[in-house]
Amino acid sequence: MHCPFCQNIDTRVIDSRVSEEGSTIRRRRECPSCGERFSTVETVELKLPAIIKDDGRREAFDARKLRTGFDRALHKRPVTEERIEAAVRAVVRQLRVSTERELPSRRIGELVMAELRKLDHVGYVRYASVYRSFEDVADFREELDRLEHELPPSESQLPLIGGAVVPFGKPTDKKKS
Repeated sequence: MHCPFCQNIDTRVIDSRVSEEGSTIRRRRECPSCGERFSTVETVELKLPAIIKDDGRREAFDARKLRTGFDRALHKRPVTEERIEAAVRAVVRQLRVSTERELPSRRIGELVMAELRKLDHVGYVRYASVYRSFEDVADFREELDRLEHELPPSESQLPLIGGAVVPFGKPTDKKKS
């Protein structure tokens, strides 16, 4: 490690500390030439697959873009930061174990939708509406109907519509006493 002050090619480690999550190491260093001290942070660098966009372009995977997608879908939804981070890590983990050197962006979108379905149904529908290019209300209805029929009721999520699960667009019958 070069000294950032005098560019000496050798520095020594004074102290090392592992982060709370264990994913990074913070090292305190000292330059024997100029005596200055500085800190470095080390993280594991893993090669993730390149992403093939719909127009054929290829770009490096960017975890910030992944997190932004989750944040937009879950904006103002009752989902904790810890659960969002866990979902992001789950997608990255799936990409890491993939043996592919390149993946279509569609595959990543499918992984994100699978995690959003577990986290929050409204966030899932928001993401799906952009990802699948919903064009009208009928597309939303179809997706809501599919969700209501495929997923068992979950106590950890708010209902999609109102206080009870009601087919979209159908009024509830209330008896007057």
